[in-house]
Amino acid sequence: MHDGPFVASVGFFDGVHIGHRHLIKQVKEEAKRLNLPSAIITFPVHPRKVLQKNYQPALLCGYEEKLDQLGTTQIDYCISLPFTPELSRLSAREFMQEVLKEQVGVHTLFVGYDHRFGHNREEGFPDYERYGKEMEMKVVQATEYQVDGENVSSTKIRTLLKKGEIQQANSLLSYNYTLSGKIVEGYRVGRTIGFPTANIRSWERYKVVPELGVYAVLVHIRDIIYEGMLYIGTRPTLHDDPEISVEVNIFDFNADLYNQSLTVEFIDFIRPDRKFDALDELVAQIHKDKLLVLARLKSKK
Repeated sequence: MHDGPFVASVGFFDGVHIGHRHLIKQVKEEAKRLNLPSAIITFPVHPRKVLQKNYQPALLCGYEEKLDQLGTTQIDYCISLPFTPELSRLSAREFMQEVLKEQVGVHTLFVGYDHRFGHNREEGFPDYERYGKEMEMKVVQATEYQVDGENVSSTKIRTLLKKGEIQQANSLLSYNYTLSGKIVEGYRVGRTIGFPTANIRSWERYKVVPELGVYAVLVHIRDIIYEGMLYIGTRPTLHDDPEISVEVNIFDFNADLYNQSLTVEFIDFIRPDRKFDALDELVAQIHKDKLLVLARLKSKK
């Protein structure tokens, strides 16, 4: 790792959305002004997961995906800091002194407008600023980023995904939401009705799965991109299985994908999941869905 001093910011940065990118832009600008390298300090595991073993975080991206997205910001360094129970017990001042200043070498620290750190997150920006002066670390409060009068947050994006509002979520992320996983054995009903599907088991256990329904997607397989139609639901017409299934019908693709991996890129929501009275009705609807999906994908090119 580069041996400081850095202009840096610290946080979990789930999703690396446009609010995060606004913060990172401020870090980079100050680093350029001071002729110092810029850095983001983040954690491989959600801090609350370390403190509460049973906590199940709803994540917009896995760790590797987060690093990839941070890489797109052209930040000079991404420093991964293991979050441990010992670290969690540090006060904000101890964290700033022992970790940020002495271990990492932070010269200037940008703090997100609503970000708090340290044991129990008891202190706020005026405290961080005061501690910084005491230890000769400049502490700057980053400006917030709003869309339609609202602050952009990971929580807001998770809510949009859970409501199937894909285009709005993608807009706040600044890229299309994705789900990556391994192809596993399914019921194989799709092939009997003319729509074979690949059943996806997500690599990231805690990744947010959007609202139940049908989606227009792009499917990435071994560096080739295909158009496709994704279904998220319990297959109420066929089984009404309590388990949520994530399966994709890849257009113009016939190869066997079992045990291989793929990534689906969400483009738009088509319709919610529903139960049909007969299989024929479901098949007729799927044909209509495909036409809608093709039209949406064409309009997004």
